[in-house]
Amino acid sequence: MLCKVSPMIHFAEVPSLFGNDGLKVIARPVESFVAKHRKQLLDQVSVSGAASLPDYELLELILFRAIPRKDVKSLAIALLETFGDFNQVVSASPARLAQFDGCGPAVIAELKIVEAAAQRLARAKVMQRCVISSWSAIIDYCHTMMSHRDTEQFRILFLDTKNTLIADEEHGTGTLDHVPVYPREVMKRALELNAASIILVHNHPSGDPTPSEADIARTQQIEAAAKALSITLHDHIIIGKSREASFREWGLL
Repeated sequence: MLCKVSPMIHFAEVPSLFGNDGLKVIARPVESFVAKHRKQLLDQVSVSGAASLPDYELLELILFRAIPRKDVKSLAIALLETFGDFNQVVSASPARLAQFDGCGPAVIAELKIVEAAAQRLARAKVMQRCVISSWSAIIDYCHTMMSHRDTEQFRILFLDTKNTLIADEEHGTGTLDHVPVYPREVMKRALELNAASIILVHNHPSGDPTPSEADIARTQQIEAAAKALSITLHDHIIIGKSREASFREWGLL
């Protein structure tokens, strides 16, 4: 009678339940520090709102989306130490952001999305509204759009006969301390929009909104062109880092 031979078992192929010292090892799922930290931040947002978070933790929440499995606290702190605050981080140019280790295309995209969202929210508060009753919102909007730029930008707010803001347009981007603006082009656009009045806005990247001689001369040229077409120049606002200057308040208009 033939005996059936069982197939040989190679024990090396069977996963061992014992460590090198012969002691039994039992694997337990362990929540990583990163996952636990992220959950704590999200829980805090759920309970107290995102406004309760300091800048570096709010920035961490944004970075989480682009860097899903790494601790981003050190990157958030480095960005804030370099740029100064949350607003300046999200407003920083892609070229400057890319200089940081860990700031790849995904991180930069997330920050630019936040910046665009903030600008649209600020814009929604002022468009199609009377500038007289929404003046503080107008100033906030201009700061959101321009105060953190590292080059000069010139914008024009176009108003109808009821002083309602009907358009906000960029009319020039320049260097650190100069932006070209042509009165003829400003007036041409005002006529196209059937605007009754305008407000000029530009920023000073230096942070000091004090009008320069060139600012005053340029404003006088635009004011003269506007008067010739029965268009009112209400004001010229210069946006600095944390404050602004009004030509009307300074007695320059």
